Formats: sequence, C-alpha cells, structure tokens
Amino acid sequence: MIRHAARVLLFAGILGISSLHAEEAWAPVEARVPFAPSAFTGSDGLTHLAYELHVTNFYGDSGALKPQGLEVFGDDATTPLLTLDAKQLSQVVKPAPADQKPVAILPGKRAVFFVWLTFPAGTPVPHRLHHRIEFIADKHANSVLDGATVQVSEAKTMIIGAPLRGGRWLAHEGPGAAQSHHWGSLVAVNGQLTIPQRYALDLVGIDDAGHVMRPGVKDIQKSSYADWIGYGADVLAVADGVVRSARDGETEHPPLSAQPEPSALTSDGLFGNYVVLEIAPGTFASYAHLQRGSLKVKPGDRVRRGQLLAQLGQSGNSAAPHLHFQLSNAVAFEGSEGVPYAFERFDYLGPESEGQLFGQGDPWKALPIEHRQSQLPLNDVVIQFSHP
Repeated sequence: MIRHAARVLLFAGILGISSLHAEEAWAPVEARVPFAPSAFTGSDGLTHLAYELHVTNFYGDSGALKPQGLEVFGDDATTPLLTLDAKQLSQVVKPAPADQKPVAILPGKRAVFFVWLTFPAGTPVPHRLHHRIEFIADKHANSVLDGATVQVSEAKTMIIGAPLRGGRWLAHEGPGAAQSHHWGSLVAVNGQLTIPQRYALDLVGIDDAGHVMRPGVKDIQKSSYADWIGYGADVLAVADGVVRSARDGETEHPPLSAQPEPSALTSDGLFGNYVVLEIAPGTFASYAHLQRGSLKVKPGDRVRRGQLLAQLGQSGNSAAPHLHFQLSNAVAFEGSEGVPYAFERFDYLGPESEGQLFGQGDPWKALPIEHRQSQLPLNDVVIQFSHP
C-alpha cells in the first residue's frame, strides 16, 4: 500500500497534476515537452504552435498502453484547444504503427506525438499548455495522464528576407507535415534528442505550369542538372550576419539517383555543400545541397542581407536539385533545435502536390497571386520571391 501511494505521488510530481477523478488511476508514464513551442503565422494567415509530446511507458511490468485520444488545454481553460482520437493519434506519432494500427506503447518504450495547434485570427495564444490522454492497458486498470505542462515560449518570430532570387518555388516537406523527413526526424546525439529541421523547407524550383523539369525531358531518370528548373539559382543571405560554417567541393549526385545512407546525422553527413550564417545571437540560418564550386563566402565572412552566397545544387543527402533551408538555435546540425521564422514578403500561388511536379494527376493551376507579409510557408504550397 505504501509502495502504491509513493508511485502515485511520483507520477503527480513528474507531471504537475493538480486533480484526478475518483474513478481514474494515474498512468504509469513519464511525459514531457522537451522544447517549448513559440507562435508563428503560417501561409494560411493563422497562428500556429508546433511541438512534440514525449510519452514513455516507464515500468517493465505495465504491459502495452494504448492511448485512446489526446486533449490539449491552454492555461486554465476546461475546453480543449485540440482533440485527437485514437486513429488521428496514429497519424502523428513516431514510431508510426504499421498499417495505421492504433498506437500501443510497449513497456520501456517511448512514443513521440507531434502536436499542431491552430488559432483563429485574433485569438490569443495561451501562456502554458497541458495534456490529457486516457490509456487502455493490457495488464492493469485503465489510466489517465493529466499534466505534462509546458510554458509557451515568448520568443518573437524572426522576420527574414528571401533565400533565393526570384522564381517560383514549391515549399516541400514544410511545417505542419508531422511525418515528413523534416519535422518527423528526431536526432539523438550525446544525451540530447532534438529536431533541427522542425521548420525546414525544401524549396523546389517550378515553371509556370508547376513542373519541376523543363519541357522535352523524355526520361526523367536520365535527366541532367540543366533539365531542372531550380538548378543553379542564386542563393541569398536572408539577413545580415556572419558565416559560422561552410563547405564546398563535395560531389553532386545525378538527379533521382539512389544514394547511400548518410555517414552521420551531421551537417557534413547530410548537407553536402552548405553555408551556415549566424543572423542573430544564437540564431543560425542553414543552406544545404549547394552547387559544387559555387560558394562565394567562407567562415568568418560578414554578409549583408541579399548578398549572393552560392548557387542551388544537388549535393549531400538529396534526391533532386533543391535548396534545403532552416533556422535553428545552434551552428551544428546535431544537438540543435529548429525555430520558426517568417519571410518578410512573398507571393502565394496556392497548394501543389509532389505528383503534380512531374505532371501526374490533375494539372496544377496557380491561384490568383496573393501578396503575403511576415508569414512562414506551410507544407506543399507554391510561392515566389520578388526583389526590388
């Protein structure tokens, strides 16, 4: 009896729980949000918070815990900001269950839930969030997590310039895609588990028809760099800053060719030819997959916003020519956390699917141009940058 009471008190201390219904038992889990979210405005014009809730089934004898849903509450509100059922949870969790089966957290295992909150225009963002998950257990009574409180970061979104000169670009694998190789990629190194690419974009050049290749390519598997719309585009400094890291001379891969697994989850292992700028104290802009021999800067150089850094290429862990761009809180890829940002201005032309890039499915049609300011493009939308 004493041991059971101690366990309950331990859970309450870990999770910051203030109350529990009489018929419910505490879930035998450790739960936390390792990196506090900060608000940003997306290309849908709405305010968002994006973060990860880590839930660990702590005890070896607890059996599988099956979450039945997730509710997220803000401040002292009793109405949830977000409600996900068990099926929806299976679509925003890592590791993802096979065949979209219900999530089951085995003893000693961890599940990471990717949480995306959207606030209508004019709605204030809460100062803190807490979470509620009900679990069905194999071996014990059903239980509940009611806590895992996190303070919302008050950091202001950095407004930056265009990373590319002109052109139309598909913002691919962008914010809001929980299973993308950006937000969905957790990096474990030296005691830290972080997501450097939380708000990363793959900017893929397209023509007026939304195609990624120039007309006349008969076999896309044998395409050349010159066939790709974005290849060779000018890559620009998004703000004044200092070059903190750079690499050139790495071989570029043929487009759409099979590639080996990266040698390491580091800038050198993933980015190919790259530039990393410090654009504010503790804020770093990374540009990856640059054209071999195109870098115009070296570590220690001071750059001005709009200055030419390099050309878009096909180096590193990349299947096709594009610019990988992200902001993070450390110069190294490993151990850094991705932070949100917003482009000062761009034109919005509507959504496009990956298949439409290659002429598959219904033809892509641009929407009437909408001029946007201080927004972050969300996943799979077409934008264009204009320069004075």
